[in-house]
Parts: sequence; structure tokens; C-alpha cells
Amino acid sequence: MSGRLDGKVAVITGGTSGIGAATARRFVAEGARVVIAGRSERRGNALSGELGEQAFFFRADVMHEAEIAAVIDAAVSRFGQLDCLFNNAGAATPGEIDTITEEQFDYGMKLLVGSVMFGIKHAARVMQSRGGTIINNSSIAAHRLGQGGTLYSAAKAAVSHITRIAGAKLGPNGIRVNAISPGAIATPIFWGGSAKAQTLSDEDNARKLAKLEGNLARATPLPRSGIANDIAYAAVFLASDEGSFINSHDLVVDGGRIAQFYERPAPGT
Repeated sequence: MSGRLDGKVAVITGGTSGIGAATARRFVAEGARVVIAGRSERRGNALSGELGEQAFFFRADVMHEAEIAAVIDAAVSRFGQLDCLFNNAGAATPGEIDTITEEQFDYGMKLLVGSVMFGIKHAARVMQSRGGTIINNSSIAAHRLGQGGTLYSAAKAAVSHITRIAGAKLGPNGIRVNAISPGAIATPIFWGGSAKAQTLSDEDNARKLAKLEGNLARATPLPRSGIANDIAYAAVFLASDEGSFINSHDLVVDGGRIAQFYERPAPGT
């Protein structure tokens, strides 16, 4: 049985946990060969071992352009081509109008915006001859107040707008650029991101995830939390030929939260 991504090669940054890991699993299940990029060698090697010869882990820190370029080149060296880049790496970044520091600003913009900009730059470099698709992980915080901190929201708004610009500029070369804006998705970003998750046991992470899913289920019109696979399926669609006429678009995947703030009463109240 053929998959929706048969014959395609993808790089997924932030691929060792949360949305990135779920997307790597989904892409491989749909027939893609995947380069899992991230900083955690333990998690990355474990995931690539689970997925077999269709995937391999490449250690890369997206805070550095040279390492972004290196993982793109590694994909081409290993698999001979690059069809999709999912700029997924990120974290919650503190920074409010009245308290933000220069250090926080530089870190947040480099992580959330710089990684996307340089990812697009280097993916486009190798996609010029045969086309491809680039997917950027944005957020509903880019579209509506109250969904994230000031710096995080501003950075994600930049990601959404860079997506529109890049899609328009690269479209003539057959390169589609789109974003996904998740909302109310239960991942470790809510308790410190993948770096914090790596310091906890699998049992502790599972317990935190279950509690979070219960809380987020009360925060959307649909009576459940979003999960990482919800974003993974959206990424498969955008990366596949089914999305071949979608470009410069920001796909919101949030159970309807962006349309209406929602707070379902807790059970028993």
C-alpha cells in the first residue's frame, strides 16, 4: 500500500520530542525518509532506531546558521534530495513589554525567527532545481492576544508573515511555503519544553501530559485537547501532493479556540 509521502525526503527540526517526534513518525508511516534534527542525542538516536532505515538523527542546534545548513546538506548527502523542511524547533520564550531584557529578546528572536529564516534560506538553496515544500511552525499566538507572552507572540507573528513572503518569492521556483498555527496542543512546551522534559522520567512526563490534556480539553469548543498527531497530520497534508496548490498559507489547527475563547467547567462543578 502506497503512502502519501512515498519517495519524499524531509528534514524535521526539533524532531526528538513533542510535535517534531510525532511528525517524524507520521512521515515515515506515509513513506517518507526523514532526517530528525535536534540537540538530544539520546532521544534522537532512540527515535531513529525505532523508525529504522527510513530515518536518521543528525545533531543540530538551530540557534546557529551553520548547523542548519549542515543538516540540510546531510539530508541530501544521505538520501540524494530534499523535498520538505519542517521548521518546527522552538520553545516558550519569556519577555514582556515592561520587563524584557536584551538577552531574552536576542534569544527568542534567534530561536523562533532566525531558525525559520535560515531554514528557508538553506532549504531553498537545494530545492531550486526540483521544487519542494517548507512548513513553518507558527502559533495562534501570532493571530490573537492572550495566547502567549509578548515576545513569543511577536516572534510567531513574524514567522507567519515570513511564510507569506517566502511563499510568494519562492513559488515561481516550485517551492511552496506554508505555516501551521497550533493552539491548545498538549506538549512539553507547557512545562519547560524538551530541555525540561529530558530531565524528567518518562513516567513524570506522561503524568504531566495527562493532566495537561485534561486542562486543555476545557479550553476549546471541541471537547478534547489537541495532541501532537493533530499537527503531524496537518504537516503530512501540506507536504503531500494533496496540498500542491497551497502556498503562503497559515493553517490554524486549534479545535476552534482562535474563533472563541472557551472555558468549559471542570468536572463536578
